[in-house]
Amino acid sequence: MLAIALAMMASLMVDVTCGSSGLPLSALWQALFQPEKVNAGVHVIVWDIRLPYALMALLVGMALGLAGAEMQTILNNPLATPFTLGVSSAAAFGAALAIVLGLGIPGIPAAWFIPANAFIFALLSALLLDGITRWTGVAASGVVLFGIALVFTFNALVAIMQFVADEDTLQGLVFWTMGSLVRASWEKLGVLAVVFIAVLFGSLRSAWQLTALRLGEERALSFGIHVRRLRLLSLLRISLLSALAVAFVGPIGFYWSRCAAYRANTFGGRSPFLPSGQRADRRAGVIAGLYCGEK
Repeated sequence: MLAIALAMMASLMVDVTCGSSGLPLSALWQALFQPEKVNAGVHVIVWDIRLPYALMALLVGMALGLAGAEMQTILNNPLATPFTLGVSSAAAFGAALAIVLGLGIPGIPAAWFIPANAFIFALLSALLLDGITRWTGVAASGVVLFGIALVFTFNALVAIMQFVADEDTLQGLVFWTMGSLVRASWEKLGVLAVVFIAVLFGSLRSAWQLTALRLGEERALSFGIHVRRLRLLSLLRISLLSALAVAFVGPIGFYWSRCAAYRANTFGGRSPFLPSGQRADRRAGVIAGLYCGEK
């Protein structure tokens, strides 16, 4: 994981230095740590354009990687991610309602209608998936099929929003649905960073319970775990990360369906809750998921 982290940081530096106005590493270093010694053009390029874009891409990838790892765990489905099961599509529809119709939650500032709507619809979608999983007892393939149906449903609803939008709003909505880092700003980075750190802390605190949940709900209950509360808190974290990612940069996610489960098994240690030889420590899986974000 250390090698992956170092490679990630190196890629970040390369991304900031490359562009139409190429910057040598020495100029980047000076702009970062001695900004008063660089000209205004270099300062704007580094601090107002490239660095926010690069950090937003990195943070969104880490957020979606963590959300995917948690979703695969609570649904016990290696194919589950916010994009394959419609959570991100639901968030996109909620954001489209705010963009086209100006609908939002009363009492929330208009500037935050898009993130708030995205979160509400993402949470409702995640709760629906959890209810389908628990009440019907369908197999993993059935949950994935239902999630794909949600994806197409919400994509169709977004298309309806495009149909009813006026010319100016339609242009903004189409540009937003294509996904872009152009809207990245330090304010949005700060919001996403605070939420991500809080969610990561909650995920690590729940690592033991999530490990036990992999054995099945009955076994987890026998360990004294409040499974319903664990699922709800996990779905809340998944929805919050997915909604903010979609609201800030659009639906730019690209998923590797078995990515989080593979990382958990690859980097996880032996767990006392699974038979000898199986690997399932969710803390290691959570940390590993951050380095291979889904973006």
